[in-house]
Order: sequence, then structure tokens, then C-alpha cells
Amino acid sequence: MNSIVARFRGGSLSARALRSTMFTVGGFGTSQVIRLASNLILTRLLFPEAFGMMALTMVFMQGLQMFSDVGVAPAIQQSKRGDDPEFLNTAWTIQVIRGVCLWLAACALAWPVSQVYGEPMLLLLMPVMGLTLVIQGFNPTKMETANRHLMLGRVTALDIVTQLAGIITAVLFAWMFHSVWALVMSGLVSSLVQFWVNTAFLPGPRNRFRWEKQAAHELINFGKWIFLSTLVGFLYHQGDKLILGRFLDIDVFGVYNIGFFLASFPLLLGLMILRKLLIPIYRETPPKESAENYAKLRKMRLLVSVALMGLQAFFALTGVFLVELLYDPRYEMAGAVAVMIAIAQLPVIVGLTYDQAAVAAGDSRDFFVLQSARAVLMVAGLATGVMLGGLLGALIGQGIAMILAYPVVVWLARRAGAWDPLHDVVFAGVAVLIALAAFAVNGQEILTLGASVMR
Repeated sequence: MNSIVARFRGGSLSARALRSTMFTVGGFGTSQVIRLASNLILTRLLFPEAFGMMALTMVFMQGLQMFSDVGVAPAIQQSKRGDDPEFLNTAWTIQVIRGVCLWLAACALAWPVSQVYGEPMLLLLMPVMGLTLVIQGFNPTKMETANRHLMLGRVTALDIVTQLAGIITAVLFAWMFHSVWALVMSGLVSSLVQFWVNTAFLPGPRNRFRWEKQAAHELINFGKWIFLSTLVGFLYHQGDKLILGRFLDIDVFGVYNIGFFLASFPLLLGLMILRKLLIPIYRETPPKESAENYAKLRKMRLLVSVALMGLQAFFALTGVFLVELLYDPRYEMAGAVAVMIAIAQLPVIVGLTYDQAAVAAGDSRDFFVLQSARAVLMVAGLATGVMLGGLLGALIGQGIAMILAYPVVVWLARRAGAWDPLHDVVFAGVAVLIALAAFAVNGQEILTLGASVMR
């Protein structure tokens, strides 16, 4: 017992990594439990159309963020000047300017988006939700400094406080008004609380407006590829909602998002671990430098993959059962959606731990190549699938797209010296077994998804 406790103490990389993993997984698990509880309450207070409308709004809010991402967060985490106040204040100034520009863009896009999707309410929703982008632009760089040094205990606690504030707001307004505006108010309150708690309770000086030419040059030079990566990353991560939001009725689209919410838990956890844990570890122990570094990363990759694949198997096998247990009959179709999304994401889990190796080494261009390939394949798979087979075809198309992206993942991993072919072969076999078992358990429900729910 003492040896286990000792591994969590001290300032070594392994001790910090273990503590950070514990906080990240624990915090994420707590966050998802709270989110699920609020989701169950809100689905009873609101209607499927509200979730569909909010999902469409958030697609474009996230799109604006990703289309203008200049890589401030990863730049702070990987730069040698990541603790320099001049560098941090210049990064914060860029971030603030970006937030204001994003709100103006949200206002400008509101009318054309409402016309394309045939939803007049978007004309009001988008400018109001755009205010969250302004607020988030003022978030302190102390948040990224804490991630840089794997000091995630307080960050995790503050994230949970932020989430609780938003959820309490959503439930209160949904109970009072039974309107999609409950979800909008939740977003605004969450952004305000996030800014306040991180400014007040994280250690470090407050940011000031500053423009140092050298820092700006480094940020922009590194960020140009991050910008392009997030540009195509938007199509990769949000392509399903962009395409299906156009083809599905708004209530069915809301049900789709409930299924997506359940099945995306493992992948969201994996992405959080990558962002908060693996970038610092890749930075401090590059696998190319020594066999010892490679062995350490291999062990960590194995642990992450086992945990994520186990979670993915759980949702692939029990998605239908969970929806029937937790939701009312209006959301019944979300069970089969959850199963199919869990299956489609299995290929992503196999290569997920390679993603940030290039970013950690300061080579954001290779990461852009990977995101571009994924985006093109995802959009092609979704568009082809939805035209040939409706909703079920679109979900199958997602899975095929992720399989076809694997060679590009290998290319990036090999350039970073991180590729582990034995790991990939073993987990690819596990993924096939999980997919076959999921079809055996939920085959009838999967077959009910089809063109009948299309516009």
C-alpha cells in the first residue's frame, strides 16, 4: 500500500501523470454523471425539438470557434515560453480579440443559417449564444498553465462547479418556461461562472492586454496549422450534425443527439486525456529520443486503450437497454443510434493515443494532414451513406470512414516515433469482436433505422 501511495507523491513526471490521470478520469466521470442526470431531467421537461434546435445552434457555435482557432492552448502547453508572462498576455490578447470577432460572425450568419435549415428561431438563438464566445475569450491563461504542468486537481473541481451552475440554470428555466431558451441561458451562465472561478481561484497573475511581437509571431506561426487543423476538424467532429440536421426532421435530429450523447462518452474521455495528459508527456519524454521513453509511452498507451475499449464495448452492447431504461418512449430510437455510433468509433479508439504526438513536438502541420484526411473521409462517408441508406447508412458510413483514415494515423505515428503495430493489431481484433457482439445483441433495433425518418 505504501508503495502505491508513494507513486502518487512527488514532482516526477510519472507521479504527476498518475495524479493527473486520476483527476482527469475522476472529474470526467463525475461530469458525465451530472450531465446524464440533467439530461434525464431536461428530456422530461422539454421536447425533442428543443434538443434538435440547440444541437443545430451549437454546431455553428463550435464551428465558429474551430474555424478561428489559432492554437493558443496547445501553443502554451508545448512552447518553451509557456510560463513567460509576456507570452501569456500576448496569447490572452489574441484570444480576447478572437472572441469578439466570433460573436460578430455569429450575428452575421444567423439569417442565412436559419434559411438553409428552415428554422426561423435560429435567427435569435445564434446571436445570443454567440455571447458565450465573447465571455470565453476572456478566460485566463492560468487554465492552460495548470494543464501544462499537470496540476489538474483544482482545475477539475472548478470545471465541476461551472457545470453545476449551468445545469441548475437549465433545469430551473426549463421547469419555469419549457423552452429551448433554458439551454441557451445555461450556456451563458456556465461561461460567466467558468470565467469567474478560474480567474479567482487558480494561482498566478491576472492577464493584461499586451502585444509582444516575438510572442505573437511564435503563436501565429504555430497556430496557422492548428487553425487549418481545427478548420477541417470541424467537418470531422461536426459533419454528422451538419449533414443530418439538413436531412432529419428536427425532433428526430434531437433524438439522434441523445444517442450520440450516450455513445460518445469513451471518445470524449479519450480526447480529454490526450489534451490534458498526453501532450505534456509526449513533450517531456519524446518516444524518438530513447527506447526507455518509447516503453513508458507504450505502457501508458496500453492502459488508456484497454480502458477506452472496455467503455466502448459497454455502450455498443447496452445502448438500446440504457435508452429504454432511462428515457421515455419518445427517445426510443436513440438506443440503436447509440449502438451504431459506439461501433463506428471503435477504429478511432485503436489509434487515438497517437493523435497528439506531432502537436507535442511542435509539428502542427502533420496533425493538420491527419485531420484533413479524417474530415474528407467523414463527410464523404456520411453524405454517401445518408443518400444510399438514410440514417442507418450515414452511421455505417461514419465507421467506414474511420477505418479508411487508419493509414494516415500510422503515417503520423511513425513520423513521431510512436507507432506500436502490435498494439493496433490486438485492439483491432478486439474491436471486430465487439462489433459482432453488438450486432448479435441489438440487430433488430439497428435494422429499424432507415429512410423513413428522413425529410
